[in-house]
Amino acid sequence: MCGIAGILDVSGGSRHEDLAASIRRMTDVLRHRGPDDDGVWVDAEVGMALGFRRLAILDLSDAGHQPMISTDGNLVLVFNGEIYNHADLRADVAAESPHPDWRGHSDTETLLACFSAWGVRRTLERTVGMFALGLWDRRERRLLLARDRFGEKPLYYGWVRNAFVFGSELKALRRHPGFDNQVDRDVLALYFRYSAVPAPYSIYRHVYKLQPGSLLSLPSADAAAAPAAAPFAPSRHGGLTLERYWDLEDVAARESARPINDEREAADRLEAALREAVRLQSIADVPLGAFLSGGIDSSTIAALMQTQSRCPVKTFTIGFDDASYDEAKHARAVAQHLGTEHTELYLSPERAREVIPRIPEIYSEPFADSSQIPTHLVSQMARQHVTVALSGDGGDELFGGYVRHAWAPRAWKYLKRVPPGMRERLGSAIQAIPPSAWNTVSTVLPARLRVAQAGDKVSKLAHRLSGVDDLNDLYRGLVSTWLDEVRAVPGAAPLRTPLDAPVPDALAAEPEQMMMLRDALTYLPDDILHKVDRASMSVSLETRAPFLDHRVAELAWRLPVHMKIRHGQGKWILRQVLHRHVPRTLIDRPKMGFGVPIAAWLRGPLRPWAEDLLSERRLLADGYLNPAPIRLKLAEHVSGARSWHHELWSVLMFQAWLDFTR
Repeated sequence: MCGIAGILDVSGGSRHEDLAASIRRMTDVLRHRGPDDDGVWVDAEVGMALGFRRLAILDLSDAGHQPMISTDGNLVLVFNGEIYNHADLRADVAAESPHPDWRGHSDTETLLACFSAWGVRRTLERTVGMFALGLWDRRERRLLLARDRFGEKPLYYGWVRNAFVFGSELKALRRHPGFDNQVDRDVLALYFRYSAVPAPYSIYRHVYKLQPGSLLSLPSADAAAAPAAAPFAPSRHGGLTLERYWDLEDVAARESARPINDEREAADRLEAALREAVRLQSIADVPLGAFLSGGIDSSTIAALMQTQSRCPVKTFTIGFDDASYDEAKHARAVAQHLGTEHTELYLSPERAREVIPRIPEIYSEPFADSSQIPTHLVSQMARQHVTVALSGDGGDELFGGYVRHAWAPRAWKYLKRVPPGMRERLGSAIQAIPPSAWNTVSTVLPARLRVAQAGDKVSKLAHRLSGVDDLNDLYRGLVSTWLDEVRAVPGAAPLRTPLDAPVPDALAAEPEQMMMLRDALTYLPDDILHKVDRASMSVSLETRAPFLDHRVAELAWRLPVHMKIRHGQGKWILRQVLHRHVPRTLIDRPKMGFGVPIAAWLRGPLRPWAEDLLSERRLLADGYLNPAPIRLKLAEHVSGARSWHHELWSVLMFQAWLDFTR
């Protein structure tokens, strides 16, 4: 795992020394992504500079050094990620076109050979892996950028004065000496709605995120021409082209049309696909382990790892003193059953809160999923023992694991019969009941219907009953934090996001599948994978997600809804696979998530910090936000009248980020 950056400066007169100094500034700030090695390549004649920071995982020798040049001298590559099937690709390309002696056994060298022999798009279509890359074609004077299918690895790009720049993190672009891009108020409003900045936007004007599964091509002659609006793939802006080499919507529509209806066959094929994904992702020249929360997803990955390992797998979990947030005891029981070498760390609230001042530096743009705190801490603990950790990310989106997947369609069947005005009044009445009461109600339900932090989820649903005309509206409300974000950000205009696109006809009739697809397209890359990448790479830990092997995902879309959600409980088919390795009694319990008690902290130890960042004087002086709705929510939350911790956390993370960038 690594950090990459690049500059294409077509202003003319770029000196080699200046380009080299600029690209080193950009890569130096990415040292946490690659502490083992660094490299720079510059062609001042065309204004091209590439930079690299290396975390050595495969081929620890100098033969893996980047930027790497193809054997014919035409292609120059910086690459962040892992190509899990690179040995097969290497054998195929060597068989098709005789290749001189390989310098080493890195996947970077394999990619360069494949690009030269097959072209970029064909190579990407044949890869199994996670990556972000920048490729300079010296003959055609063309820059190509690409990102993996689900967006596991980040890639920002944009225009800074007369230069086109790209990098693994936004902080690298900010280090370019010409960077003076302003905060985009329209994107800021989007951030408040979703607690993350959704692709293809970034918080800055003229800077974007390359969307998952996309390939960008830019001739050097067009590098200075920034598009007026955010480029959505596939599209063309002057000489810049964006295309999708893999499209999840197309995959979902195609694969769902040829379902696997036999449950035993489905479970067998799913286990085989996951077993192969785990096998490939367990290949490394450094110590490797797994995150283990004790939930369905991480337990499945740990179980399949252990069945293929000759020694105990190293597993890691974080525990909390607050029982409503603690899954460590469940993880311990699973680890004992599997026989893994298990490490756990129980965190005091004080230890967890120590992370908060570092969040703006770790994420380098506003991000407000509070599980960023334990994710960073479990990564920090794991890095003391391993360099690579497998995770269960992606299981919820592919197999119906979120509470909304099961409950929202059932709730809407009843809610749509209620007139809109009455729905709004019903929502207000529900919100008047304390969350603690709903938590109590949840405890008396059958185990399969219980919901962790039920009060918080019920209150959120109730708050979103106003202005809902269909299930799509309800879904957008459930994945939103601020519903009146434009009021909070004066002067902001609505922006289009992938959630505004129509659902493929093949899935429109199945609301559960529709929500899973929406989550996989947006929430997964913009929140979950963003969170895990920054938290883990801040401590130089590589994370891998076997569920996001695209062949596993394609198989998942062949499984009918009833194999994913049954009797109000998600991941039915995945549970059948896991029960072959772990007893049901260790697994069947309410989904807890991976959070911290932010609501209580904002009423207690974090209150002075919040009061300072959200003071009317401070908000007015910064000039981005309307103090009135923010101050009202803070007062209601502190008093206990309402629970607005999600909304307040998003504002606090923006305010803390502003301080960091000054």
